[in-house]
Amino acid sequence: MPASGVSIPIVPVPAGEEWHIAGIMVYANPEKLDAVCTAIEAMTGLEIHAISDAGKIVVTAEAPSSRAIAAQLTCLHQLEGVFSATLVYQHNEDAAAMNEEISDATHAP
Repeated sequence: MPASGVSIPIVPVPAGEEWHIAGIMVYANPEKLDAVCTAIEAMTGLEIHAISDAGKIVVTAEAPSSRAIAAQLTCLHQLEGVFSATLVYQHNEDAAAMNEEISDATHAP
């Protein structure tokens, strides 16, 4: 199933610009769940993290702007078999920060 025929280019951004990460809850018709998941997996910048038999899909989106996140959300809404796609969380960081190494030692129990 094509992702509504809309392409959202996701390109590397120069240091100093922002990078956006969003959490999205997609609710799809359980009878079309496989087709919806296939379409989501084909979309640039989206990743599926959990799927329920009831049609709920947990998705993250990554993009260089909030406008691109909104476009991804719109594409999800337009997929055949999707009842709703809800933005649950959005965060942005300086793009250069995405390349910084994070130590787990500071979060040890």
